[in-house]
Amino acid sequence: MKATFASVLLAALAGTSIAQDVTAFSADTLRAKSAPNAISMSTLRERKLSQREKDTTSGLFDLNRYAAASATPCVNGKAGEYSCNKVDLLGFLRHQDAGSVTREGNDIWGWTDPTSGREYALLGQTDGTAFVEVLKDGSLQYVSRLPTQTVASSWRDIKVIGNFAYIGSEARNHGLQIFDLTKLRTADPKNPPTYSVSKDLTAHFTGFGSSHNIVANEETNLIIAVGTGRSLKCRGGLWMVDVSKPSQPKDVGCVAEDGYVHDAQCVIYHGPQKQYTNKEICFNYNEDSLTIVDINSRSNPKQLSRTTYNGATYTHQGWLTPDHKYLLLDDELDEQEKAGAAADQHTTTYIVDVQDLTKPVFKGVYKSPQRSIDHNQYIIDGLSYQANYGSGLRVVNVTSINEDDTGAMFKEVGFFDVHPADDSVGGQATFNGAWSVYPYFQSGHIVVSSIERGIFSLRHNE
Repeated sequence: MKATFASVLLAALAGTSIAQDVTAFSADTLRAKSAPNAISMSTLRERKLSQREKDTTSGLFDLNRYAAASATPCVNGKAGEYSCNKVDLLGFLRHQDAGSVTREGNDIWGWTDPTSGREYALLGQTDGTAFVEVLKDGSLQYVSRLPTQTVASSWRDIKVIGNFAYIGSEARNHGLQIFDLTKLRTADPKNPPTYSVSKDLTAHFTGFGSSHNIVANEETNLIIAVGTGRSLKCRGGLWMVDVSKPSQPKDVGCVAEDGYVHDAQCVIYHGPQKQYTNKEICFNYNEDSLTIVDINSRSNPKQLSRTTYNGATYTHQGWLTPDHKYLLLDDELDEQEKAGAAADQHTTTYIVDVQDLTKPVFKGVYKSPQRSIDHNQYIIDGLSYQANYGSGLRVVNVTSINEDDTGAMFKEVGFFDVHPADDSVGGQATFNGAWSVYPYFQSGHIVVSSIERGIFSLRHNE
């Protein structure tokens, strides 16, 4: 007998296995006209900062708190102290080994030198950005750093277009740092340089001060800052910057109608709706909803839809499938709030049919085996690489999505847990562990940033 939505929620709260019956979370049960339990960024920020204060007091960021680790294969579910499955540890650097005084991490991205093929991880830390080379064997070597533009902040976000890094932060008056990554070619890892924020930047865009996330569309040389402040002209929505000439960034408009946007993905559309083919479309994650906006005309962006869902608590991030028919969506607070499909606190990924950009439909969910909060994910070749805070990197096979969009056929095919502290209790819905993942290196090396520990270099053994 098929479980009802209510029975699944009750069972979830009781801790019984019926909570894993994802077939109960259908388009009918996920449909909603409003999000009465949604939480704002200001409240989320307070929660995170409160936990960070407690973590600092308890010594989670102390010097030498964590042991250095070398390459360790995943054998019988373990790679040293870390739980794993089909994912090997190739390298690890603590934040203190990557030049940070505060020893607190956040975002991560990557750059491959087109001349040499050398791979670099760009590791966000509260006090700046560390540049770490990922060597051919997957081991890690700290090479240099760029300090924060003003003061330290728990939020720093980094994207790359061509040979330039674009770095924003919630630090006051930070603006957008534009840094030429070819400088890394001459950096001496035996004496890692600290670049100057006044002399070594290609440019410093100051149209906005603080920002929460940086979005990049490499196809159009467009950088978009989101979460820039509700009182500014873009109202926290998309702030578009043309970086066709990195040395001369140009403010090209806003999407203010959406209000505060936490994160977004902007693409040249090649999905099934022909009227939008080759137009630039942004998929925005707006605290309580998914909004889709046509920004092909920078001066006249058009909102195509705004869609919420049952259980919406903090709509955080998501990623499109390559055919632009579906996206997978993260809600950062539904697990902690035990809301909707996440009542059992197992990481919940929402499956959204976006074949009609004007009428997206939430079709189902994927439930992780672990209790944890989801944070960031990226889809490559049918695999979703998820950074899920306390449960670390989770690799999920989503190739079945066009055959069955309920999520029932999704399958975890590997993981590496960078936060061993909660393993004994089966995971917790806290803001500890993995912040993000960069899975785009041609070598197959995967880098993951840990808030407390540092940077991990991993390899998935398929």
